Amino acid sequence: MAGSDLEKLIIKADKLTKLSLTRWSADWKSATQLYEQAANGFRLAKQYEKAKTAFEKASKGQEMLSSPWDAAKHMESAAALAKELGNFSEVADFYRRASELYTVCGRPQPASDALAKGARALEDAVPDEAIQLYTDACSILEEDGKEQMAFDLYRAATCVYIKLEKYTDAATFLLRWGLAADKCNATNSQCKAYLSSIIVYLYAHDFKQAEKCYNDCSQIDVFLGSDQGRCASKLLSAYSEGDIEEIKRLGQSSTVSNLDHVIIRLARKLPTGEVSALKSDAMGEQEEALDENDLT
Repeated sequence: MAGSDLEKLIIKADKLTKLSLTRWSADWKSATQLYEQAANGFRLAKQYEKAKTAFEKASKGQEMLSSPWDAAKHMESAAALAKELGNFSEVADFYRRASELYTVCGRPQPASDALAKGARALEDAVPDEAIQLYTDACSILEEDGKEQMAFDLYRAATCVYIKLEKYTDAATFLLRWGLAADKCNATNSQCKAYLSSIIVYLYAHDFKQAEKCYNDCSQIDVFLGSDQGRCASKLLSAYSEGDIEEIKRLGQSSTVSNLDHVIIRLARKLPTGEVSALKSDAMGEQEEALDENDLT
């Protein structure tokens, strides 16, 4: 269908939604069918701006017809076209709206998926917005008790944080993943998330926070008795002793090699800072403790 004919479909549909002296009620059913026809036609013709607008109108029409599922589908189509056009603020807005419409349908999985699609579309262009979308997508699944379905989202958000060098945020999100894994009895994923968090802190050269993280995670028996728990303990000991060779060896260990690639890359670069100072601090603390116990 020619572009001019598609334009006529939009004009005709717009008229059907407006009230006049001869039309006392809007004909959303007929209008929506015309919007859908025009949207698909414009998309085939690669007239993406016009296709996007037509899908927005088709989404509104399905909403007026009390069909939020179809409205959400059209909104996702509009979002995909907004990405093609580089309209990144619209990408986020449209995927969020699609998610809301899926929620109206009582469908948390598609609602989460819509936000995840938005996040993936924005990772390179607007990474901070991508992280927020990933976070909200995780929250939807957590609230629905489907934490295991969110594992790929935790992983993706962590990767974006690390790309942005927001290591504290990355470590915090890994701990959130560990908690989610605990709730669905995914003990292997839980232990991997905790070790990954400790490695991220060490990569950021925040030994104190890595140590605190280990102490907190060690309150959980399943981590304390795991390969990941033992690896974390050895890593922290190596740092305390200033043993660079041991740190490097542990970074190459099979336990670390079974973590996600982004974490493996960080672990292979350890240590990132001066560790001899940590050894001096540890020795100083030991000497202070001995002095306190010396009663002579």
